[in-house]
Amino acid sequence: MRREAVERTWRRRFDRALPEKIVCVGLNYVDHAAELSLDLPAEPLLFGKFPNALADPNEPIILPPGIGHVDAEAELAIVIGRRVRSVATADALDVVAGYVCANDVSARDLQFKDIQWLRAKGFDTFCPISTDIVPVEAVGDARGLRVVQRLNGVVLQDSSTDEMIFGVPEIVAHASTVFTLEPGDLILTGTPAGVGVFRSPKVALTDGDVVEVEVERIGAVVSPVAVA
Repeated sequence: MRREAVERTWRRRFDRALPEKIVCVGLNYVDHAAELSLDLPAEPLLFGKFPNALADPNEPIILPPGIGHVDAEAELAIVIGRRVRSVATADALDVVAGYVCANDVSARDLQFKDIQWLRAKGFDTFCPISTDIVPVEAVGDARGLRVVQRLNGVVLQDSSTDEMIFGVPEIVAHASTVFTLEPGDLILTGTPAGVGVFRSPKVALTDGDVVEVEVERIGAVVSPVAVA
């Protein structure tokens, strides 16, 4: 794994090579819940990835052999700016350094088999991110931003952060009641409707694909896809 760009940014901004934690939020878009015919969650559904999953822009997503259907997921990601525990929702933006784009790559066969998400989302290279951190002062709570996934130039996901059930302040506040958030920690805020496994016919990542995740005013991360 290369990951030099992520490490350079994190060392410069946070005096650490990588985020200590990658926190993710499941089922956080109204349109995504609707395509699954699921009720909206009462509070943010948290799970995690490990830093080994991080990948630079243009670094390949590596598909391990024998894991079946793999999806890309376009997401806005929060970058935490200072150490905090149990921050109030009203004060949560004060602890946010900024935002990046993230791709929450997911091995669906394992996700459905395991009935939880750690293994399915934890493979090396399964979290490509952009490395230019857009400061919170530039976009505030990041509502109203277009979120897009393109696979080989074809749009699969096209939504807005207005569809988020829980916004940035609510997510940060909720996560901080569970564990201390450290500078450089990442929080992926969920994905909108249109991911490949829930389309008809299904669309999976395959060797030679190019997947792009773009969030308006934040940037984009482009990843080729390769097999191990």
